Amino acid sequence: MAASADTLIALLHGPDQPGLVAKTAGWIFERGGNILHADQHRDMEQGVFFQRIEWASPPDEDLPSERDAFAAFTASLGMKARILLSGHRPRVALMVSRADHCFHDLILRWKARELRCEICGILSNHPDLGDAAQGYGLPFVHIPVTRGSKPDAEAEQIHRLRQWGAELVVLARYMQILSGPFLETLGAPVINIHHSFLPAFAGARPYHQAHERGVKLIGATAHYVTAILDDGPIIHQDVIRVSHRHGVEDLIRKGRHLEKSVLAQAVNWHLENRVLAYGAKTVVFD
Repeated sequence: MAASADTLIALLHGPDQPGLVAKTAGWIFERGGNILHADQHRDMEQGVFFQRIEWASPPDEDLPSERDAFAAFTASLGMKARILLSGHRPRVALMVSRADHCFHDLILRWKARELRCEICGILSNHPDLGDAAQGYGLPFVHIPVTRGSKPDAEAEQIHRLRQWGAELVVLARYMQILSGPFLETLGAPVINIHHSFLPAFAGARPYHQAHERGVKLIGATAHYVTAILDDGPIIHQDVIRVSHRHGVEDLIRKGRHLEKSVLAQAVNWHLENRVLAYGAKTVVFD
């Protein structure tokens, strides 16, 4: 996490050109800023430059104004920028179904202040986790979803998420497909955890698919959600070894640990403004 609340964190990308690192550093220096961390990457095939830079401004500087000025400066270089104030704690909503391991893990990490955010509410297509959410002191809304009711259900979900001011939605084992119109209307990033090492075993029952194929590794994948099922830019993945002695229930049990850790890491990186998605890929800065 950032060292203090008076820093700015910027993610930049755009066509590569000579001197970009010097120009961004020079702009910060000329305004009395102090760079705390900087990293960059160049996509050699596409000629795209990426940078993450964090800096502290002079104590009397107005940070929102500094943020806007830096955005205008980077735009003049042909770059797109996403700039966060390190003291900002984004409002995060969780969407869940019946599985509770990722739900509990994220909330407990948040309560331990491992995640720099505010969890603002829980949406579910089942009532099962309502009492647990209430125990955590979090709003819980049960919105059943059926094939016939899906458009109306998604409209109600959008209404609740906007009511809560959600800036990020995390699917903590939410077992429904979000439609293209939902994602477009929402206008906020959505992170999903899929219980396989994508692109292998996309869709339903991946542990069963993996067992049927006799794989020796199972995995979990956290990715941004797009209108195409389990096809969004990948943020984080991990694997664990299994053998012919493990049944489906063993794979599910082993996989739950991966799902929790992979999802939490992906959410944390997003909150720290370390993930830059472009096309079907991401750049994740250390």
